[in-house]
Amino acid sequence: MSLVADPFRAGRRRHLARPVDPPPCRALDFVPRSPDSIRRRRACDSCGERFTTRERSESARIQVVKRDGTRQEFDRRKLGSAIGKAASKQLAPDAIDRLIDDLETTIRQSGTSEVGSQRIGEMVLERLAESDPMSYLRFKIVYSSLQDPDALYDELETLVRRRREARDRRFAEQTTLPIEPAVAVPGRRRRR
Repeated sequence: MSLVADPFRAGRRRHLARPVDPPPCRALDFVPRSPDSIRRRRACDSCGERFTTRERSESARIQVVKRDGTRQEFDRRKLGSAIGKAASKQLAPDAIDRLIDDLETTIRQSGTSEVGSQRIGEMVLERLAESDPMSYLRFKIVYSSLQDPDALYDELETLVRRRREARDRRFAEQTTLPIEPAVAVPGRRRRR
């Protein structure tokens, strides 16, 4: 039994990540998405229908420590749903998957099997601040339970300041030649 995730046909989602006994099919191509996952394009041998599977190797499970101290297994779908709601269709599903892959890889590389839910929220906010500022704000409002308009305004000012600093750094990196002031060249003046 294998896990078939998100098969598509004509742009419609037909199944949502459920274990199935796959029909006889062949892999047409595959794309490694992260060190522990592969995206395969497949075709059914009997009917010719094409679909996509996203396969992930099973490794040590990550435990999330909630604010009240309870432990829960890390759930990619739950996190993806929260990010998707915050992104409000501004981030593509593949971009959200890459964000979660990056986050999960970072957690695994830290060498711990447990991570706090607050730390996961902070990591998501860091990545959203880089990729989509509006999604960042929406996620921050829900994650931090921002109720005060002044706190939201302060957060918006911080976000704008960070983006300006990043833009200025990128501009400084692109500008390699020193900028010199314009010098008047002596010559004939035109008559009016």
